[in-house]
Amino acid sequence: MTDTSGAILRPAEIADAERIAALFTDEGYPAGPSAIVARLGRFDGPDSQVVVADRGGEVIGFIAFHALPRFEHDDVVVRILALVVDAGARERGMGHELMGEAERFARERGAAFVEVTAGRHRPEARHLYESLGYDASVTAYLRKRL
Repeated sequence: MTDTSGAILRPAEIADAERIAALFTDEGYPAGPSAIVARLGRFDGPDSQVVVADRGGEVIGFIAFHALPRFEHDDVVVRILALVVDAGARERGMGHELMGEAERFARERGAAFVEVTAGRHRPEARHLYESLGYDASVTAYLRKRL
């Protein structure tokens, strides 16, 4: 897809599952390779993508996003569901590049906007999103555990 910072952005493949699982686990979201394979299967369609940043055959980051139709308007929004960059590859623009890929996907689908959540316990993620123009003041996210 894109060649940036020595990395190629490309669609995730089943062979990437082990590395994606390790990156996700390192971020505090434990997942095994088999769980990632199943998730990649769920994201294998025109409305979803998982994109990896591959530098020299090593996955150093990934992003997962999905286009959702809105009921209240005749359009879609694209939701970022996961973004992880290897700790050793941060602060080099890779998060910006991965977010750019999600925004490109959104523009191609005529999305009204892209949305992402970042917990208060992840100030570096909030800073990244705000530096890209994401508005933190529109937060109205409520959740109930089932």
